[in-house]
Amino acid sequence: MEHSRFVHLHCHTEYSLLDGANKVDKLFARIKSLKQPAVAMTDHGNMFGAIEFYREAMKQGIKPIIGCEIYVAPTSRFEKKGVDKGPKEYNNHLILLAMNKEGYRNLCKLVSLGYMEGFYYKPRIDKDLLRELNGGLIALSACLQGEVCQALSAGNVEKAKAAAETYASIFKDRYYVEIQDNKLAEQEKVNRLLVELAKDLSIPVVATNDCHYGERDDFHAHDVLLCVQTGKTVNEDNRLKMETDELYIKSAEEIKKGFDYCPEAVERTLEIADRCNVEIEFGKYHFPAFTPPKEISLDSYLDELAYSGLEERLEGVEDDALRKSYKERLEYELDVIKRMQFPGYFLVVADFINYAKKNGIPVGPGRGSSAGSLVAYALKITDLDPIRHVLLFERFLNPERRSMPDIDVDFCIRGRAQVIQYVKDKYGADRVAQIATFGTLKAKAAIRDVGRALGFSFAETDTIAKLIPAPKQGFDYPLTESIKMEPRLQDLLKSDPRVKNLMDHVLRLEE
Repeated sequence: MEHSRFVHLHCHTEYSLLDGANKVDKLFARIKSLKQPAVAMTDHGNMFGAIEFYREAMKQGIKPIIGCEIYVAPTSRFEKKGVDKGPKEYNNHLILLAMNKEGYRNLCKLVSLGYMEGFYYKPRIDKDLLRELNGGLIALSACLQGEVCQALSAGNVEKAKAAAETYASIFKDRYYVEIQDNKLAEQEKVNRLLVELAKDLSIPVVATNDCHYGERDDFHAHDVLLCVQTGKTVNEDNRLKMETDELYIKSAEEIKKGFDYCPEAVERTLEIADRCNVEIEFGKYHFPAFTPPKEISLDSYLDELAYSGLEERLEGVEDDALRKSYKERLEYELDVIKRMQFPGYFLVVADFINYAKKNGIPVGPGRGSSAGSLVAYALKITDLDPIRHVLLFERFLNPERRSMPDIDVDFCIRGRAQVIQYVKDKYGADRVAQIATFGTLKAKAAIRDVGRALGFSFAETDTIAKLIPAPKQGFDYPLTESIKMEPRLQDLLKSDPRVKNLMDHVLRLEE
């Protein structure tokens, strides 16, 4: 297939929470329809969607470019105060794109440190971190909120040059001045100045579009999303609002028309896409290094602990046939665990659970599929006897369906931090992470939030939301399915234009 000669390098997905309206699957459908060979994901301050984005790209045969629009603090990331504009606004934007595995790792580190060290209303980094962790990364000067654009907007050309020179020195041969065609008067003024500045400093120029939604028609749904974010309604004055409907995924032809004065900026998107070649390997597990106290293998040490632990569990059991059934089950499980190369995992989990028990920190008896493992019972990871309770090991670990074992552990809140610190100290803080969660707009929540933004009363949206069928086995019905299942929703859509308008917006924003 012949590809169009343009790649979007500045694109926000649904993971730019309550700001980006590009759902990952629909994003790739749009890119594919435009015959564009690659696309970048540059969400605001996070990489929440990186893996979903990468997997979908591989599935669709489109090259993924993993990036982030980061916030750069004006001074040190440790300085937690706003200057001039106030704390919510005073951060400079910068686009970073990963070229390779080193760049991907550095981008992950930068984003994490933005939350852990620089967070002040937004996750922020600083230029010291960029100097340290710029390897494998390409930088674009970003939108009107970028440092160079901010200086040019303020009429300070010398400050803009100094900022561009600083970034160019940090990202040697990997820094690009970014121009956009969003039809904003301020952007058009700055674009000409950016091209001149780039020429003076011999910095290449690249064309982007700061995409927040898929098609021009999605502008109104995105406007509603901004109202949900800010707690406003669409009819309110002085609210956050995009002053243009141009922030969609444009075709190469539309982009070329907007940059007829600088065609090389469009072609350069292909050059940057060619430089970005991150490959993520799936299916290979990386465990913390567990060192047995003796000079024996992990397999042998697991055997030793499991057999001795089972003897303790069977103390007082004199029925030989019963003891034999336990040992046969243990042998079977150990064989599966070793063939699947998970001894280290079991030893690590047993280590920190037994640390907690020895230090008087209450631990739950075990829940989930791990309760079906006799090895877990023998190692005192769980306290439920799977043979007595007729629990299946295969629900937990099955050689025919290779996946990571998942052991749910409950620690008393008063000792949980102590256990986490123990794990950090023993295995390394850089090998310990806590899982982040975030909400998504499902049908019921979307109806209530979008309805509020459109000026519906609580009673109105509550009545409509209650018509959505209850979840089945923990999974919510999408709005399209709910409408098919509920005649009253169908009647409302036909009889009430306001409800139809509400549902049209919900269908675009539902996640």
